[in-house]
Amino acid sequence: MEIPPLAALRVFDAASRQLSFTRAAEGLGMTQAAVSYQIKLLEERLGGQLFLRNPKGLELTELGQRYAGPTTDAFDLLREAFSSSSGQQETLSISTMTTIASNWLAYRLGRFQLRHSELAVRLDTDDKVVDFARQDVDVALRHGHGEWEGLVSNFLFSSDVTPMLSPALIEEYGPLRKPEDVIDMPWLNSTDREWDGWLKLNGVAELSCAPTRRFEIEAQSHLGRAALAGEGIALLNPRFFRFELATGSLVQPFPSVLKGEKSYWLVYPHARRNRPAIKSFLRFLQEEIVAEDSELAA
Repeated sequence: MEIPPLAALRVFDAASRQLSFTRAAEGLGMTQAAVSYQIKLLEERLGGQLFLRNPKGLELTELGQRYAGPTTDAFDLLREAFSSSSGQQETLSISTMTTIASNWLAYRLGRFQLRHSELAVRLDTDDKVVDFARQDVDVALRHGHGEWEGLVSNFLFSSDVTPMLSPALIEEYGPLRKPEDVIDMPWLNSTDREWDGWLKLNGVAELSCAPTRRFEIEAQSHLGRAALAGEGIALLNPRFFRFELATGSLVQPFPSVLKGEKSYWLVYPHARRNRPAIKSFLRFLQEEIVAEDSELAA
């Protein structure tokens, strides 16, 4: 089959990203009727319906989903190529969760930009999983098992955790001399599975009593703030709280760290895997992590 008309593909790209003919028309400077006409032409060419209307708006059909990804990737490559040839400063848009943005990535972006002054970096923080097909994002840092359909996943580091608490809490409850002493502390998080895993790692097979629970908090950034306030003991990632540990505002009473089941990954669509800006950013993160691993092991 020959490639459909570029005008129709351009409209389909905009409509599939926005899931709205109205917003697609506004972005393209066209009327909604013109957008509908181009979509109809493309549907006739492909022999099937691309969108379904429902009370909440538009939804891609199975046929629409099949063509949306490749169409979006193709137009992204075109935009990148023309942006580079025009001499404009290229923008690298990064999406990530609040915790990793505030506790790890933000400290490093300045160094990255010093090395790559030709790039403008935009950081978007959102705990929701970004949709590359519909949002203006180049790369994302995600937490999971590294399996996301249609995306290249590059391992960064695992979500290791170990108990941390404030000096004030130690004064209130006394020093922690052995791992089972954490049971007498108020737990801020997380899952019984993580606490059980850390305790078993340290030779504590069964809890002698049920721990006191003050909160059920999942996000590491929120857990860290609660621990800093002396609200309880939390399982935290040492990588995210190096400053607090170095200054003594948080204490890590035991050296043992539980390796998490999930990890942190840098992900992006396959079509962007050879983009120089993304390659540079991945290489920079990998270098930062190698250096940090050496410091954490020291």
